[in-house]
Amino acid sequence: MSELIQHLLNGVALGAVYALIALGYTMVFGVLKLINFAHGDVFMVGAYFGYYMGNALGLNEHPSVGGAVLTTTVAMLGAAALGTTIERLAYRPLRKAPRINALITAIGVSMLLQYTGQIVFGADPKFYPQMLPSVDIALPLELVLSSVQLIVLVAAVALMVGLDFMVRRTKYGLALRALSQDFEAAALMGIPVNRTIAITFAVSAALAAAAGVLVGVSYPKIDPLMGNLNGMKAFVAAVLGGIGHIRGAAIGGLFLGLCEEMMTGYGSSTYRDAIAFVVLIIVLLVRPAGLFGKYEVEKV
Repeated sequence: MSELIQHLLNGVALGAVYALIALGYTMVFGVLKLINFAHGDVFMVGAYFGYYMGNALGLNEHPSVGGAVLTTTVAMLGAAALGTTIERLAYRPLRKAPRINALITAIGVSMLLQYTGQIVFGADPKFYPQMLPSVDIALPLELVLSSVQLIVLVAAVALMVGLDFMVRRTKYGLALRALSQDFEAAALMGIPVNRTIAITFAVSAALAAAAGVLVGVSYPKIDPLMGNLNGMKAFVAAVLGGIGHIRGAAIGGLFLGLCEEMMTGYGSSTYRDAIAFVVLIIVLLVRPAGLFGKYEVEKV
């Protein structure tokens, strides 16, 4: 029993990171109906921002929560700037073009970030600075939770709750929901479309960067291609929850993290990465709209 609960704790900590990345996919899709395949690579760039900032602050020799918060904040701001730049230069000119054009552009931006990352950051893996003090916390039933896992989980949940509050309780959230319902009607009602979409890309990129830093802290090795697999897993989480549904994406990420951990603990770790795509196939066969998604009639 204690082993099962331990795997559940590990799976929730992993799933919370997937959920942060998945939220970016679902926010952009909810507004533009665009699968932003470059999102996983923004996650990678955010991780590198955190890597260089953490080393600049000397956190490997003197880890601290305050330094980790500052590093994460800088990484989120840098990624937000990158996200808005991508939206302005790559996606905005294609807003009225067929969706396939924007989709191909997203794949192109993804490849550009990957190979630019290899040139700028180097193709060799980098080992993340130990930004947080690591202490094992003993729990009842002989459970062990590291301080890093606890801080990662708390930070991820806090960011998800903050996003949910922003979407449901602020003027930006109201504008975002209006755009997701009817793009043209929202524009006619005076909602600043370009600014709202730019903020959406900035927020989604900032969440991806936070996830990148949390992954770097938890699994201290990063490389320019890390966005490929993690991005695809987060996309599966978004589809599972119902892409376009923010709370659904969070739940999908948690579920996917639990599936991976259970496969590692009770199956074969060789198939750990494959379980995400098995889940995707099952979802598409059984409930294509996802757990919380809605079927929509296409206007022709």
